[in-house]
Formats: sequence, C-alpha cells, structure tokens
Amino acid sequence: MNIEEALAILDTFLEHGLSDIQEIVFRKAWEGQTYPDIAESCGYDANYIKDVGSKLWKLLSQAFGEEVTKSNFRSVLRRRCLRQALPTQSSVLSEKLQSVPAVLKQSQQTSIEKDRISGSSLVIEKQDERKTPVLNPDFLENPGGSVPLNSFFYIERPPIEERTYAEINKPGSLIRIKAPSKMGKTSLMHRILTHAKQTGVYTVQIGLQRADSQVFTSLEKFLRWFCANVSRQLNLEIRLDDYWDEDIGSKVSCTLYLQEYLLDKIDAPVVLALDEVNRIFEYPEISRDFLPLLRSWYEDASELEIWQKLRLVVVHATEAYIPLDINQSPFNVGLPIKLPEFSLEQMQELAVRHGLDWAKSEKGLEKLAPLRAMIGGHPYLARLALYNLGNQQVSLEQLLKEAPTIAGIYSNYLRHHLANLQEHPELATALKRVITSPTSVQLEAIAAYKLESMGLVKLEGNQAMSSCELYQLYFREQLT
Repeated sequence: MNIEEALAILDTFLEHGLSDIQEIVFRKAWEGQTYPDIAESCGYDANYIKDVGSKLWKLLSQAFGEEVTKSNFRSVLRRRCLRQALPTQSSVLSEKLQSVPAVLKQSQQTSIEKDRISGSSLVIEKQDERKTPVLNPDFLENPGGSVPLNSFFYIERPPIEERTYAEINKPGSLIRIKAPSKMGKTSLMHRILTHAKQTGVYTVQIGLQRADSQVFTSLEKFLRWFCANVSRQLNLEIRLDDYWDEDIGSKVSCTLYLQEYLLDKIDAPVVLALDEVNRIFEYPEISRDFLPLLRSWYEDASELEIWQKLRLVVVHATEAYIPLDINQSPFNVGLPIKLPEFSLEQMQELAVRHGLDWAKSEKGLEKLAPLRAMIGGHPYLARLALYNLGNQQVSLEQLLKEAPTIAGIYSNYLRHHLANLQEHPELATALKRVITSPTSVQLEAIAAYKLESMGLVKLEGNQAMSSCELYQLYFREQLT
C-alpha cells in the first residue's frame, strides 16, 4: 500500500476527509518523519505540528473504533481496509477501491509485483452473485524464519510495537525482548530497526547464532569479533589494534574502541541489536564478563553524553542461567518486553487474512478455540496451521486430530525437538517429568531454562508446566 492508496481509503472512512495541514502531516508521517522534521520542512511551529498530529490520530481513532497512533497507523489502515472489504462491500468502498491500483485488484502480473512490495495479498474478484475477497494461494507465506517487513501476515501485539518504537527514540535506551523459540522476537527486532532507520539513526544487527564456535573460545576473541562486526556494519575501518591493549584487558579495550572510535566517528546515534543472546549463556566464562559489560554501557549513558548515542536491543529466549550479580545484569534494566502468545482474537484476524471466511464472527472464534487450545496461541504454530488451512490442504478437524502425530502438519517441527532431546538426555528426562505430572513440577534450573528457550515448557517461578496440549500429547507418546 502506498500513500495515495492509503489516502483514498481514508476518504471512505472520514465524512469530511482530511484538511490540508492534516494531509501534510499524514504524508510526512507515512515517510517516517518526526514532528520536528515535518515542522522544519513545511515552515510550521513544531508544537503546532505536534498538536495537528495528535488531533489527527484522535480523529482516526474515532473513525476506526480503535486506538490509532503515529507508530501503528499503517497497520491499522491495512486491517480496517481488509475488515471493511470482507463481509459485504458497500458501494462507496467498492468505488474507492477501484481507484486503488495495487492493493485490491484482480491479480495480473503487474499488480502481483506491486503487491509483493506492499505486502498485500488480497485480490477481489468481480462476480455478479457476490463480492467477497479471494486470496491468491501464491501469496500465502509458508511460515519459517522471521516475518518479512512487508508481510500481510504480520500480527501486531499492542501495545508492544508502539512502546518499543517510542523507547528506541530515547538516548541511551535499552530494550530487552524475551520469548521462546519462534515466538516472533526477530520479527519485532527487525521492525524496531526499520523504525529507527526512518528517524535517521544507524543500525547494527549482531546475530550470535552466526558466530563460529572458535569465537567463543576466549573473551578476547569474542570481543574482537564483536567490535569488528560493528565496525563493518557502520562502514568504518577496523582499527582494533590501535585500541586493544592486553595490559588494560579486553573489556576496557572494547569499551574504549566503542567510545573513542566508533561512537566518536559516527555523526548520529546507533541502534545495536543483539539477537540470540542466550547462545552466550552456554559459555559462562564469556557471559560473566560480556553481560555486565552491556549493563555498564547502558549505565554510562547517564553520565557520559557520548554513550547516549548507543541504544541497545537485546533479544533472548530465556533468562540467563549463569549466576550474575543483580547490579551487573543487563536483564533487570531498560524496557522489558515479553512476547505473549496470540489471543483468540488475533488468531481470528490471522485466519481472515489467510482467506478463511468461516473464521469470521463469533462462530469463527468458537471454531478456532480448539486450535488455540492445542497450540497455545504459539505464533509459528498458528501460522503453519492457517497456511495449510488457507491452501485447503487439510480440514480443521483433520488438522486437530493429526496434530500430535507423525501424520500431522507439525511432524517435522516436533521431530526436530525430539532429536534435540535425544541428544541431551537430561532435558528429555526433565520434560518427561513435566508431561507426566498432573501439576507443575520443579526442575533443575539449567534444564528448566533450556526447555523454556525451546518453548516446550512455561515457567512460573521455579515451577514448570507443558507449554501446550500439542507438546504434552506428542512427547508423552515419544518419551514414555
């Protein structure tokens, strides 16, 4: 969806449309500009533009019946456009949509390419008897990895996106994103980085899962690898030897490299995102030094202006299971974000986006409830189910019946977990205790945290329980 298409759709919801200044603010906000940027480019007072923006989002909130903000208005527009089109399109909306060339038109090759860019996969067939959306199966995304930025199938979990976008704009900020495997951590991280880029800051992404094993053989190797990666992504010459001094140690050398070289050299703040940080937990000698180092950089921002240029995003699947002083841990400062599972309503919205008409209304919620009970609202498992239902490869009844078996759509996913458990008998033994107990059980700390990072158990204090019915049924069969 581009700006002209968005404005055309807005006209269908707003009785009097947008005023000239509201349209200016809307256009500039669409481009990712801040209120001060808009004011400067248009010659208005910044406070006036901020007031116009505030009233604009309030107007749209009233029109759409949900909260609309500068951070979420694009996704709200996409959702509202879809919902308005789903049941029975009004003649006014149909007329407007005829002028929207790339979003909701018959799937010709040219519009397909535009839809790939806009993230929309909805095409409308003009039929005499009914006017309902028809989803082109080619546009259904086979889930795997992070959800693409332009994906029509990304489901927001308010107010998480809005809170993280606001936080990352703050000097010296730190955001901690925690969730088990395949819950959407990396997808959210990518959206935070994209939002940050739109404000004119640099972004760096360090994926610890991509580091060679030899990187973790010593703290010095790890920190040099870390600094070299940050340098390359900032397009700066790697000058480690100019700052590294074995007499002062690796931690101080790394800190000086960031402070006196990288942060001093760049002309804008930098958002540094660390993905899969829990991998470092497996190397206690490194994690005991590196994790407090992250904490020290965050705290330095309160005293040294140059460290305010650094904003951190730390992504991890579980809590650190190595002992850390409470005053040195980076996991009790900054903005904590714990990604929740999809609610039943969010699963309904995702089902509708997959073209499943039966999922609409209260009856749709009732039909989806057993699926959510089976998978616990897990985002990846939900997308995999709805992808197969949208492709009409399986019925909902058959899917639920076969879900915990080797014939079901989750067989490969479950086999992958089973293989990991077989390689680590202590984890298999711990999980067996969980799935065979009628109540939650207390596990040894490291086993509990590792099972949580895999998404197989939920922890409440020291007590563990099975994450969902799917795991309980499958692993009870395989492990007992």
